Amino acid sequence: MLIVVDPHSGVPVYRQLMDQIRFHIASGLLTPGEELPSTRTLSAEIGVNPMTISKAYSYLERDHIVERRPGRPLVVASLPNGELRDQKIEQLRAHLTPTVTIVRQLGIDRDRALEILRDLLVANAGDEHSGTADDAAGDTEPVRRPDHAPNEREDQTNHQGEEDS
Repeated sequence: MLIVVDPHSGVPVYRQLMDQIRFHIASGLLTPGEELPSTRTLSAEIGVNPMTISKAYSYLERDHIVERRPGRPLVVASLPNGELRDQKIEQLRAHLTPTVTIVRQLGIDRDRALEILRDLLVANAGDEHSGTADDAAGDTEPVRRPDHAPNEREDQTNHQGEEDS
């Protein structure tokens, strides 16, 4: 299980842990019945105080996301029918909300923003859906999250065509 925390993000570390575990469950990376790392193990792996891990696990247990078994590791709780779909939609909403704010701040028309989203979905469909020959050839520009700075190689690649124009 990949957990990355940023102590400088402004979001409490226990909340970052909770959000990432919820995301792993919604995405299917963690499945019902799967064991979570022990408090000590996860604490050592990511360099966080064990009490912070324990707090995140306690809140997840309170929300019926995980189940505590006496003397055994925590496990991902079984979800009733439809709840996994609801969690996926909740995760999507949570990740798109900042994007909506950015769209409004930039003054981009709603229809244009939806068109961009559709284009990104098609460009990133990969093997899941039938893509175009251009998609398979890698002719589409990679999509970057706002917090992703291009590395030097990407930057050179993206600007080569600009120099030739």
